[in-house]
Amino acid sequence: MQDNQSMNMTHQDKDPNYSLEKYSSAITLGDMEIFVFPELLYSLVLANIMSPRIWAWLEEDWAQKIQGKSSNRRVQRLKQYIMDAYDFNLDLDTWGLTTKEREMERFSSIIDPEILKRSNALFGYEGDKYYFDLDIRKHFGLDNYTDDIIPYWKTETIEAMDAFRHKEGYSMGAGECVSLSTLYAAAMFIVGGVALEDILLLATPLHSQNFVNLGEGVITNNRRIVTKKMWFNGTEISWKAQRAIRNEKITIVANNTGYIHTMYPEATIDPASYQKNIDKLSEYLTVKIDMEILSNFLRQHSELQKCFQIRQDRHGGHRYIEAEKVYAYEHGSSYRVNDDTRDKLLDEIDGFEFYTCPIQGRIVLNTFEDFFKQNPDLDLNDPKDLAILMDAFSCTNAKARNVGQLLVEFCHIEPRFPENRTFVPSPKIELKAEWGREKIIETLEGMRETNPVVDLAFYAYRDLTKTDWKPFLKAALERNPVVIDALRKVSESDAVEKICALPSHSVYDENRLAQPDEVWNFQTGDGAEKAITLANLLKHRHPERPVTLSFTGDKVKVAWDNQEQILDSIKGLHQELEL
Repeated sequence: MQDNQSMNMTHQDKDPNYSLEKYSSAITLGDMEIFVFPELLYSLVLANIMSPRIWAWLEEDWAQKIQGKSSNRRVQRLKQYIMDAYDFNLDLDTWGLTTKEREMERFSSIIDPEILKRSNALFGYEGDKYYFDLDIRKHFGLDNYTDDIIPYWKTETIEAMDAFRHKEGYSMGAGECVSLSTLYAAAMFIVGGVALEDILLLATPLHSQNFVNLGEGVITNNRRIVTKKMWFNGTEISWKAQRAIRNEKITIVANNTGYIHTMYPEATIDPASYQKNIDKLSEYLTVKIDMEILSNFLRQHSELQKCFQIRQDRHGGHRYIEAEKVYAYEHGSSYRVNDDTRDKLLDEIDGFEFYTCPIQGRIVLNTFEDFFKQNPDLDLNDPKDLAILMDAFSCTNAKARNVGQLLVEFCHIEPRFPENRTFVPSPKIELKAEWGREKIIETLEGMRETNPVVDLAFYAYRDLTKTDWKPFLKAALERNPVVIDALRKVSESDAVEKICALPSHSVYDENRLAQPDEVWNFQTGDGAEKAITLANLLKHRHPERPVTLSFTGDKVKVAWDNQEQILDSIKGLHQELEL
């Protein structure tokens, strides 16, 4: 096999097999691969920044209308676009199956199996008590893989996300949580106008989301974004958005200055940038208790609503209603208990639901409005202040100590970041969106020799005119089981015919190539991609059989056993390969 470009060797890459494994992992971007090689998380962000796809969004009407608007306005509109264009996909069979034994063998010289079991969902991780109670593996469908078989939990590039429109059962683009978080990071930079250093990627064993240092802060959660006000509104959606940070240890934190990882003793992220962002995140995750927050707290902890009644001043008198009834009416209304629309919400409730006298044994929620005015500086971390609040919370249906603990937990989350790391400087990736795509790619090209994250980004980007072919082919022949399984019962000649008969459109732009399972899943591929898909099938059926691939610009020839297939290609690639 001939090389057309060397891989950038880092201080960890003295073993060529290690280097090849890492660079081929930049192609497939599996959950375990990103965990083992944390550089890959930000490499995918850069690959999406280099892609023409997000830059094309800037030419659409919605993006034109928000040019010159505030970053917050642009981010809100961006969120709506992503929600309209992409679905959250967690079909674990999309990218096929592997085995725990095989994956452990791949990484046996790199990772401690016990650390892997404690930190990776595919190898039995279930998180803390919350996740055991929730049965999180069943929730994600991982309970279907209880033996040695596990799914390739692969992350999609924006091209693969867009291509889900071609897959049966999908009407829009799709991607799993890492795909959506890295898409958001790139789009926040290109469309949202957010500096790269203000976008922090946060990965836990079961989720991936971003913290964006914008205003009070924003967290991206799958397709949605969550402002600080939304984070503490007590709704089911916000509670689910909190799940990972509240209940899991953070395994990887990354931005344009580097990364920090729970498993590795050295961190490459810039300490000052890291501290600035986690301090801002800590502020985002902390809120001062007041009437609005108490009302939101009761929305989340509905079991405590029975302690309260709500009073409405009406026609010169008072009427009273159980708090849980009012919260129930929120579900079909645009009005809320916790703000100045409360009276409008109460007006929507039938008068027969109200009492003319206070309900015995219940606290009048309205009285806390005066309480917070009289105690404006309550600090729930101060035992004295907490005791003052709990004295006012005199409900026979709840234990004050439990309520106090729940309130403290509601108002503040303490993320569990990787600790005690040695910071090793890494070249900072400095880009500006106003440079435009071409200059950004040119700038990144100039950083490849000194920054492994940037070099890996070109492999995630899939341009074989700018990378060594070996990692791409290793990934194609070793980690693309879907097409093999789909054609398992089909004769070789019929399988070859089916692959060659697929529509000749690549889901990747320019000189970039899809992997075989992308070709099969999306039922389309350029001749160059079909040729590699054929090679994957042929080598799997008879590993000892030589297969030759000849790329000559607009043609690709696949030769084996005195047979050959010639396919048209617009990729313009030139290469001779014997597999």
